[in-house]
Amino acid sequence: MDELTPIREVADRFGLPLSTLHYWERRGLVEPHRRSGRRYFDSEQVYRVALIQLWRETGLMSVGEIRTLLQGDAGPVPGPSPSPRAGTDTNPDPGTSPGTDWRQTVLGRVAALDAHIARLGAARTYLTHLLSCDHGPDLERCPDFRATVPGVRPAAQATGPSA
Repeated sequence: MDELTPIREVADRFGLPLSTLHYWERRGLVEPHRRSGRRYFDSEQVYRVALIQLWRETGLMSVGEIRTLLQGDAGPVPGPSPSPRAGTDTNPDPGTSPGTDWRQTVLGRVAALDAHIARLGAARTYLTHLLSCDHGPDLERCPDFRATVPGVRPAAQATGPSA
């Protein structure tokens, strides 16, 4: 058997609160070994913690989406069934019901990330334009910026003061 690492060491290694690892266990994402009532992780479970943290941080994935990925096509993740505590969200994540193909989950995340990247690109364009615009922060008067705002028609050029 692998060397077992106490839950506190795993939490410290990944900068996670113990409650996060407990939550992941309740949701069936990790399955620590127990000795004398204490939780220990073998190397495969430590790797799983690293994957979960990576997917949470870089892929902005929900716990339900991660569960679907970890289940793959092989069925449920081994371990206890999730037992939500009072006050926690008990609704499953959209697209992560039992039997959801992990590929659908990945394709959904890729599409969501592409949309997010597009929004970030638009925000970058807006901020860059703001730095070089002759109108300064008064973008309501800038015809170039106004033309880039979706759903807004370009303003008519003012011919003089309004009456």
